[in-house]
Amino acid sequence: MIQNAYVGLGSNLGDRAGYLLLAVRGMLDAGLDVIRLSSIYETEPLENEHQPAFLNMVAELRGSTLPSPEQMLARLLRVEYALGRKRDVPMGPRTIDLDLLIFRDQRLATEFLTVPHPRLHARRFVLVPLNELVPNLVHPVLGKPIRELLSQTKDRSNVVRWAST
Repeated sequence: MIQNAYVGLGSNLGDRAGYLLLAVRGMLDAGLDVIRLSSIYETEPLENEHQPAFLNMVAELRGSTLPSPEQMLARLLRVEYALGRKRDVPMGPRTIDLDLLIFRDQRLATEFLTVPHPRLHARRFVLVPLNELVPNLVHPVLGKPIRELLSQTKDRSNVVRWAST
């Protein structure tokens, strides 16, 4: 049984690592109890490939202190807005992107939010850091552990642990 929530963080504009850290700070300031962070990974963009490489990571949030999924999404969107996130180009470059990946064992599909994230299992840039944190976590819909989803994904994009220079 999944008790916690997992948020994917990504940035490919400006000080990418700085934006990731500011987003973690923003989540804490928004009352979200961040308890663990994955390593940071440099990843190649998918779909809209003509843009800079991303830095991605996953944050684990304590389940006993979580608001509702909708309230959590609203807080994540406020953090994105505060960090200059623009949505002019679909899948385009961004200062910060915060995705609610998994929210406890909940399944939700509304006009604004789908949990678990509908493309989580198809994205190495999410699966690699999630696997680092919780390889045995079972996907609430697909019924497979993260490590298995990672080994089975068709996504072959480059995901490399990032080391700041």
